[in-house]
Amino acid sequence: MVALPETMMAIDPAGAGGPEILVPVTRPVPRPGPGEVLIRVAAAGVNRPDVVQRRGLYPPPAGESSILGLEVSGTVVAAGEGRGQALLGERVCALIGGGGYAEYAVAPAGQCLTVPAALSMVEAAAMPETLFTVWTNMFERAFAVEGDSVLVHGGTSGIGTMAIMLGKLFGLTMIVTCGSEEKCARARQIGADYAINYSEDDFVQAVAQITGGRGVHAVIDMVGGDYVPRNLQCLAEDGRHVTIAVQRGLSAEISLVDVMRRRLTLTGATLRPRSTEFKGLVADELERMVWPFVIEGKLKPVIDRTFPLAEAAAAHAHMESGDHVGKIVLTVG
Repeated sequence: MVALPETMMAIDPAGAGGPEILVPVTRPVPRPGPGEVLIRVAAAGVNRPDVVQRRGLYPPPAGESSILGLEVSGTVVAAGEGRGQALLGERVCALIGGGGYAEYAVAPAGQCLTVPAALSMVEAAAMPETLFTVWTNMFERAFAVEGDSVLVHGGTSGIGTMAIMLGKLFGLTMIVTCGSEEKCARARQIGADYAINYSEDDFVQAVAQITGGRGVHAVIDMVGGDYVPRNLQCLAEDGRHVTIAVQRGLSAEISLVDVMRRRLTLTGATLRPRSTEFKGLVADELERMVWPFVIEGKLKPVIDRTFPLAEAAAAHAHMESGDHVGKIVLTVG
């Protein structure tokens, strides 16, 4: 086993606030328990839930680290009893419940995926959170299958860009919304079949025109609030609506008669509180169904910009500016 330091640099804010509270602090290096591995972090992805947690609105689940960060890449340097022993010395990326903005992070072994030569460590760090989220919601909850059309809001976000690329690999028609013509152009470059500028066009009317009035088979919604009834207008009969975030509000008023008449399905999910057993099953599915594309270099995340770990405040400010396309990543070491 590699000799480990006692302490490490981490971003572990003491309270809630703006990006300026994200300052480096010293924390003990965690130790892996049974079924876990310790990763010497090379890079950590920045995600919207990190911003919400920093604001004090999304506390980590019980037992998870208060250090920010839900995905990392790096090298496994220690392992507890169990399956993690086989990963010692391996380059991996991992979905974690917290603790990513640090020089070392603990991850359940079952939530690790080996990093192939086709991915840089920065790219690998940007994969788990969006990949797990898109896979479980677009394919397992929205039941999207080849030939389906899917509407995704936030087309140039980390989730949106991953949804576009994964959807195209599996034969979906991808329709996204973006806030500017420039972002619409980027979304189309990434692979979107259609990109709607919601600041100038009514996306409900645009979807109707694109689909010849039939509507889409599924909507992946990270907006919530007043978008929900408009999303339902975009759905075809037997359409599925999946809520994954609620940036415009926690509640919505919809017509239940319309839901019944068109046999719509409304569902939603949050990934972070799910069990390690569930996430391990998802990782196994991704390894079988998606990772071959990654190994072949056919699926890579869109990287917007990197920041050193110590500049996490600047990374969060950049995310909140809304100017980014794809993923923001912190580099470590």
